[in-house]
Amino acid sequence: TTGFVFGADVKEFEGFDDASAVTREIERVHEMFNRLERLKCITVAAIEGYCLGGGLEMSLACDYRIAKDVPATRLGFPETQLGIFPGFGGSVRSVRTIGGIKAMELMLTARQISARAARSIGLVDQVIGRHEELLWAARAAVLKGKKHRGPGLMRSMSNVWPVRSILAGQIRKQTQRKARPEHYPAPFRLIDTWQTYGGNRKKMMRQEARAVGELMVSPTAKSLRRVFHLMERLKSQGKNVDFAVRHVHVVGAGTMGGDIAAWCVLRGLTVTLQDRDMKSVSAAIKRAEKQFQKKLKDTAKVRAALDRLRPDVEAEFVAQADIVIEAIFENAEAKQSLFKDIAPKMKPGAVLATNTSAIPLEKLASVLDDPSRLIGLHFFNPVAKMPLVEVVSGPDTSQIEAQKGAAFCQQISRFPLPVKSSPGFLVNRVLAPYMMTALRLHREGVPAEALDAAAEAFGMPMGPVELADTVGLDVCLMVTDVLQSDQEDGLPESPEKAFIQKLVDDGRLGKKSGHGLYRWEKDKPQKNSNNVSGHNLAELAEKLVDAYINECRAALNDEVVSDADLLDAGMIFGTGFAPFRGGPLYYLEHQDEQYRIASPANQETSEKTPDDNASEEPEQETETRV
Repeated sequence: TTGFVFGADVKEFEGFDDASAVTREIERVHEMFNRLERLKCITVAAIEGYCLGGGLEMSLACDYRIAKDVPATRLGFPETQLGIFPGFGGSVRSVRTIGGIKAMELMLTARQISARAARSIGLVDQVIGRHEELLWAARAAVLKGKKHRGPGLMRSMSNVWPVRSILAGQIRKQTQRKARPEHYPAPFRLIDTWQTYGGNRKKMMRQEARAVGELMVSPTAKSLRRVFHLMERLKSQGKNVDFAVRHVHVVGAGTMGGDIAAWCVLRGLTVTLQDRDMKSVSAAIKRAEKQFQKKLKDTAKVRAALDRLRPDVEAEFVAQADIVIEAIFENAEAKQSLFKDIAPKMKPGAVLATNTSAIPLEKLASVLDDPSRLIGLHFFNPVAKMPLVEVVSGPDTSQIEAQKGAAFCQQISRFPLPVKSSPGFLVNRVLAPYMMTALRLHREGVPAEALDAAAEAFGMPMGPVELADTVGLDVCLMVTDVLQSDQEDGLPESPEKAFIQKLVDDGRLGKKSGHGLYRWEKDKPQKNSNNVSGHNLAELAEKLVDAYINECRAALNDEVVSDADLLDAGMIFGTGFAPFRGGPLYYLEHQDEQYRIASPANQETSEKTPDDNASEEPEQETETRV
């Protein structure tokens, strides 16, 4: 079972095109939850498993909430990820239950929290152990007449004017650092609704219904619902394969290999790490230890994780591994030599995978006695943050092996994207002309800062110039070499490649060397904001995005992925293509209805809030609870 209440069925949202119709449906639910809240008997929400969205909103209409302390119990409001905010009275009841600050944090982050964490902020009133009987605890609460005690004086003050106005301003600024109002309006509509109407329950309820109704039918919400469905599609890959990995053997203790090993350990697996010498492996284990300390925050858990990460310079444990992942430097001959040596040592049924970022599988598999066993598992950097893995199949690859690779990705909480072996696969193939177009414009005199600002104004998480520096100009050069060797006509002219080559020859590799197209200090590019003014960001963004989308269309025509949905999913989760636009091919079809970058005359950045009345003192609540 999914638990208490998993939340609304996202598919039901698709039936609405009229904001007023959505508002009427929300008001109907408001009345239903208000009736629950007004019942004269004690009402208790007994929570075990997922309690999300509308389910959490319903529980807030009860007098008392009890949650069972089991790993499956998670509470939260995921609505902002779908372009809306809690609309069944949740925005109103949550700020009154746990105070404005905690409630806004819970709603804006869409984070799911445990039973104990929910108890610590007052979202639930009682937590019982995993061996206790939930229904008995609920009956006891009813018999004792237990009710929620409220957030306390200090937290209650967060809902009182002018404290609420000050806090809303601070929260708005914090939110603007992570998202732009023109890209993701829902968080800012939520803040405005609370700031303006938070002192009046009835008016805030009314505004909640109106705002969520308008957001529900917006292009942003439609796109984000599409992203949700794309994510579910990726999650379905490899689900029907009986392949459970316990032991992973990683060859290559560099940045990628070490990070893949560390991630697998964090997902509970045993990992052996191989490289040419112990010095390289030790350095990777030290990096992993820092990741474990940051993630686990418990000495015993860190120690246990380190115990599962074992050095194996001599490849003694290859025969015990369920999957072997090659992550050495990008050189076809070196990889082929490794495969010839390691494949005979593997146990029957084990998966052999390469993390190559661009080299076609058929070239690497040609040295194997059984080329069908090699698959590609292309992770992205940084491994701990990038959710996508390209599962690459060559012309000889066994589909069973590819499905095993997808199942492994699911096991380590990564989205598997099935792609056909071809130079650059999908993600790097698309990124190369995108970044090369940026470099061409840069060579023609457009500042790097303006190019990055244009891409970010479009909705990209990072501009193409900063991205090239982050990936590494040497890596960009390698990918370009692989792509141009196969499809010379499909890429921009060679001056951009020569430009990168000169930088690499001078030791300017990007972020990792401290200097590339930007200078880097403390892992941040040093940008001059003055270089942005005077440039038409809309025009620059169009040129960059055109290069990006044209390559997406070419990749689809070449059947690198099987359909447009998978391509959009790959580019969203592999490159961060603006989720609020629904994917590059979806954007191509729906761009007329989506947000457009302002013309040069209107490109001045502003801290002004979407609600011009938000600074005015609203009417305070005078009526009783409804």
